[in-house]
Amino acid sequence: MTIARRAALVLKREAASVPLPPGQVVGLVLDVVLGRLYPTRVAPMRGMRRIAGVIVVAAGVGVTAWAVAERRRHTKGNFVLGRPEELVTSGPYAASRHPMYLGWWLIHAGVAIFRGSSWALATLPAGILVEHLGALWEEKVLLEEFGPTYAEYMQAVPRYVGNPVSRRMRVDEAR
Repeated sequence: MTIARRAALVLKREAASVPLPPGQVVGLVLDVVLGRLYPTRVAPMRGMRRIAGVIVVAAGVGVTAWAVAERRRHTKGNFVLGRPEELVTSGPYAASRHPMYLGWWLIHAGVAIFRGSSWALATLPAGILVEHLGALWEEKVLLEEFGPTYAEYMQAVPRYVGNPVSRRMRVDEAR
């Protein structure tokens, strides 16, 4: 088997484990459909806008890939994204309890910037709301599964973004 074929198989296997949050997928599909039906554009500086869009998409892909890799690193058996074997608090999970959602939001925003699409910018908040509701549900499940350990993690690490160092200091001071 050639190196290219092996690389393609690995890429295909890894792509199958990439989480596709429904809010962002629906939002991006709506962006394309609405953009074809009612084309609107923002930000006329096409070259700079596209460069900025690529940077934001790349950041989102990087965060999501890092989060998946960190979860995989903490899996001993078969990797199932929705069923963690242990609570992962390292890597991007040290700064955000939901780094994959954050990554997908960056991807959605980057696509909006790249395309100059006001529709993508309009669908992003709706997608975020859908994933936020999912994150709240996930946190209940993880709290039941990991108990006090997850409760401490919730106190120490922001749900999406923030300064985890200052939060940890406040938690430590409260003890």
